[in-house]
Amino acid sequence: MNNAPVRTVSDAKRDFYAHHTRPINSIYRRVVDELMVEMHLLSVNVDFAYDPIYALGIVTTFDRFMAGYQPEADRTSIFNALCRSIGSTPEHYRGDAEAIQASVNGLSLDDLKALFDPLTDGGADGGDRLRSTLATVAHQEKFKYSRPFGIGLYTLVEAVTPAEALKDKETVAALFNDLGNKLSISTDKLQKDVELYRGNLEKFAQAQEVIKDMLAADRKKREDRKKAAEAEVEALAQPVVAVPEAGETSETTD
Repeated sequence: MNNAPVRTVSDAKRDFYAHHTRPINSIYRRVVDELMVEMHLLSVNVDFAYDPIYALGIVTTFDRFMAGYQPEADRTSIFNALCRSIGSTPEHYRGDAEAIQASVNGLSLDDLKALFDPLTDGGADGGDRLRSTLATVAHQEKFKYSRPFGIGLYTLVEAVTPAEALKDKETVAALFNDLGNKLSISTDKLQKDVELYRGNLEKFAQAQEVIKDMLAADRKKREDRKKAAEAEVEALAQPVVAVPEAGETSETTD
């Protein structure tokens, strides 16, 4: 029996900042904090089981809502720290996310839907890994559904569906109602998370230009402060009283 104390959010935050020591831009801090807390709470939940679709949801959420973060190296460092704060690795998350998304390469939406029915059979057309994951979810006695899982599922659907078809909200709702039922998960939660995610993506796209302007203004302020400081240092370096060069004499009045 494991009697080790359950890790707290504070423990996760301490580990996060041990791996990423630079300040996080205030515009993106909320995204990082929410992901960190969500990943931690799921990692300590006894009913939660990590799977590649969940990993895809985490990776997709991070990549889309942290797009444009500067400097780029910090963006990588932040994601690495998120994974390590819960005792995992970025290679684990990104490796599983890339593999599960690659499993739908070349498939149509009908091909993807066929992988859900029935979930007891083997996969087809590159869908073996995905079908196996879906079957595990559908037959898990206490599957712990999570928002990242819903986003991961939407990411797979998005990859095989024409963008125009995803614009119809009723069609999308009907599709995820069907997929949720086949996975034996709450269709209400799934549809709500998908709708919220799609809405946030639209808002984020609209806010991208504002974010760029804010970052540009912030950089300009830093540059102006730097120039002002350099000018002040240069002014202080100038002699207050001119010192005569060698051989020169000061004029005196008798």
